[in-house]
Formats: sequence, C-alpha cells, structure tokens
Amino acid sequence: MNELENLFQNNQQWADAIKAEDPTFFEKLSKQQKPEYLWIGCADSRVPANEIVGLMPGELFVHRNIANCVVHTDLNCLSVIYYAVQVLKVKHIIVCGHYNCGGVQAAMLNEQFGLVDQWVRNIRDVYYHSRKKMACIADEKERLNLMCELNVKQQVANVCHIPAIQNAWSARQPLAVHGWIYDIKDGLLKKITDTFDNLSQVPEQYRVAELPK
Repeated sequence: MNELENLFQNNQQWADAIKAEDPTFFEKLSKQQKPEYLWIGCADSRVPANEIVGLMPGELFVHRNIANCVVHTDLNCLSVIYYAVQVLKVKHIIVCGHYNCGGVQAAMLNEQFGLVDQWVRNIRDVYYHSRKKMACIADEKERLNLMCELNVKQQVANVCHIPAIQNAWSARQPLAVHGWIYDIKDGLLKKITDTFDNLSQVPEQYRVAELPK
C-alpha cells in the first residue's frame, strides 16, 4: 500500500517549497488560471512542458499525446485548442516535438504496433510525401530527426487549419502559432517554423468561411 508513498512525500516537499517562496501562491492559483500559452507536446516522459520552459503552474495550458499530433478527428485535442483560444484567450500556441521520437519512428517503419498505428497515420502520410527527400539521407538517426521536424511543421499547419484558430484571427484576436523541437540530449529548444499569426498565411484551400454573426 505504501509503494507510492515517495510520490506523496515529493508532493509535500514541492508544495512546501512553493509556499515558502509565496505563502499565497496556491490560494491565488485556485481562483483562476490565465495562461498566455498553450503547449501541444509529446507524451514522452522526458519532455516535461512546464519545466523545460521554466514556467510555474497556471502559466502554461498543456495538451500532450503520442508524437504531438493535431488531427482533425481528435475531439480531445480540438476541444483543448478551442477552450484555450476562445475561453482562456491564450496568445501563443506552441507545437513542440522532440528528436528521436518513438511515435515518429513507428510511422516510418513497415511494422504493426497495435492501436498506435492508427494514431500515427497522419505522420506516415508526411513520411510518404517526403519519401524522395528521405531517400537521399543514408544515416537512420538523421532521417528520423528530420522526420521529427517535418512532423512538427505538419502539426503546426494542422493547427492553423482549425476553424477556431481562423475565427480568432478574423476577430483580430492576438494569437500566434509556433513550431519548436526539443533535444533531449542537451535540454534545449529550437524554433523550426515561422510564426503564424494571420489568415493570409493559410493556403486558400484550408481557409474556412467566417461564422455568421
């Protein structure tokens, strides 16, 4: 029964340390959250969102899944994005992948992994469309890391294609979408896409009509 007691002890120490610095921190935090950022990242346990950007609880709204995917049929992710944009009014959406991602690697292999095969199908499509570029890269690790970057770029595009994002831009709501990648080997982030902050940056085929007022 006490096999997880160390986690409760860690929690107590963590809470005590924060209260020692700011005795009213949790009281203020419990009343509301006003994050300026939505983080869409990989569920990999080595990529802790708040810690790697140095933000406290309440400062970063987080959604994580295998290989940081944004799929148009994923109601969980779409609901998080809608809430973050329409209710919390975040100013930045950060799609962050990481090098040597197992989900991306699974999409590159002609093997079955179970349910995850359906999940990474979106990435497999990216891999297929990039097959000529990939064929020119002999090193397997280099190929994987390039795919990790291409996946982030595709997921950023997928975010920009969502009606809730485009409606925010049409309403002149300040909102920017970014694509980053994290290197577990040195703990550093790198920008790999432009910043998207207006509808003109979205290809016409993916633009949606404004909702009637």
